[in-house]
Amino acid sequence: MSAREAIKLVANNKKAYHDYFIEEKYEAGIELFGTEVKSIRQGKCSIKEAYVTIDHGEAFVEGMNISPYEKGNIFNREPLRKRRLLLHKREIMKLAGQVQAKGYTLMPLQVYFKNGRVKIEVGLARGKKLYDKRDDLKKKAMKRETERDFRNSQIKM
Repeated sequence: MSAREAIKLVANNKKAYHDYFIEEKYEAGIELFGTEVKSIRQGKCSIKEAYVTIDHGEAFVEGMNISPYEKGNIFNREPLRKRRLLLHKREIMKLAGQVQAKGYTLMPLQVYFKNGRVKIEVGLARGKKLYDKRDDLKKKAMKRETERDFRNSQIKM
């Protein structure tokens, strides 16, 4: 990534990493209207309940909440409307095949600005079982404890 590619994170889906194994990540553009972009610039975007579907060879993100722009009046769109994702046709076909055959799901992971354009990171995800989630929590707690012990040993020296 070069210095010219300025990335500003708008929304992050932490719950996706907790509930799913993320196998692959794809970057896609989103088809938006002007007031939606202005609202996203203000940080009024949520992807916690969002998911990605594929219909007739096109990818859509559903459940993504973009709050209406205050000064947008009649130009505002519905906050939870279905929005088209801008991906290459071969990427869409590959994702559709994996979702149907292997039981994967498509989850939005991040919404960000890249060079002035709104991008969304979509992850090909496989659901975690309860014991997988418990295992991740144990690993995270062990890592945190070892870092704390290491920091305390550095201070004593």
